[in-house]
Amino acid sequence: MPCSTKQTSSLASYQTIYYYIHLHLDVDTSTPPIATMAPSATSIVEPTVLPHKGGVSVGNGITKPAVAPKTNSNWDAFAFEPIRESQVARTMGRRYFEDLDTYAESDVVIVGAGSCGLSAAYSLAKQRPDLKIAIIEAGVAPGGGAWLGGQLFSAMVMRKPADKFLADLGVPFEDEGTHVVVKHAALFTSTLLSRVLSFPNVKLFNATTVEDLITRRDGDAIRVAGVVTNWTLVAMHHGDQSCMDPNTINAPVILSTTGHDGPFGAFCAKRLVSMQAIEKLGGMRGLDMNSAEDAIVKGTREVVPGLIIGGMELSEVDGANRMGPTFGAMVMSGVKAAEEIIAVYDIRKKENEI
Repeated sequence: MPCSTKQTSSLASYQTIYYYIHLHLDVDTSTPPIATMAPSATSIVEPTVLPHKGGVSVGNGITKPAVAPKTNSNWDAFAFEPIRESQVARTMGRRYFEDLDTYAESDVVIVGAGSCGLSAAYSLAKQRPDLKIAIIEAGVAPGGGAWLGGQLFSAMVMRKPADKFLADLGVPFEDEGTHVVVKHAALFTSTLLSRVLSFPNVKLFNATTVEDLITRRDGDAIRVAGVVTNWTLVAMHHGDQSCMDPNTINAPVILSTTGHDGPFGAFCAKRLVSMQAIEKLGGMRGLDMNSAEDAIVKGTREVVPGLIIGGMELSEVDGANRMGPTFGAMVMSGVKAAEEIIAVYDIRKKENEI
């Protein structure tokens, strides 16, 4: 029998407790988590566990140490393993440049790690573990505006049926009829971020900005074939420094979810206008929750070949209304964006090989 929304909320809460217990205690992990019975917009699939050295999987992308550290309260005898500073420097540098090499040719690049971009990454990585997904985020802290609700308040509101996505993630919420409430937006964003980064086929490059798009000419039109990147702090100083050329990532499909117009917002949409790929922007209209959320989700699509736009950036393209402090459309636009990527990926990949 399908669970009610209140049951779903309870199950999600039990899942959180379940993972905490199994993360910290040596208990039998053969029983599946209760929350796998919760209804979902997409089937609940265990993400592939990262190969943490010596780690033991407890499910849902979470590992615990093979042997839990024990001090027996004897803190006088406590000591970390010795290390040389150069080991840390080499470890960080080696891994970062290995990632740059690996993702220089990506399958999908997601521009913007807000609620829409992260939701898309989560949905896509679950359905297509074979794809290399690079996420480019200009800020140091991913999450965009999803760390708080409206006017710097804590609670996050999502209109149904976005609650199914929360149940899939295992985020507890309160049912208030037409909508649900997460007690703090940071609970949603931190959970989503941890799930996304647990996938071995996803890499987040934060503090990195997209400065331009890689394009190919297809007859009289253009096709987007990658992104031009730079460290954000470098990009901010192009006006007073010189010789700071960027880097590149090739990919057959780009998803842009950079939000509405702002310092880094709606970047790809604005670039399409300046390169004459589209005539003009529609411009985001005033706040209307009821029309805005449906329009954003339904309108999420490939705007030009190789470039899909979702979330509030799409409102600047289509002239849609803003929705204000409700986040369901951001999540569901991300889910739809993942479907749009899958639908066009094989075609764009073939074109990209020419």
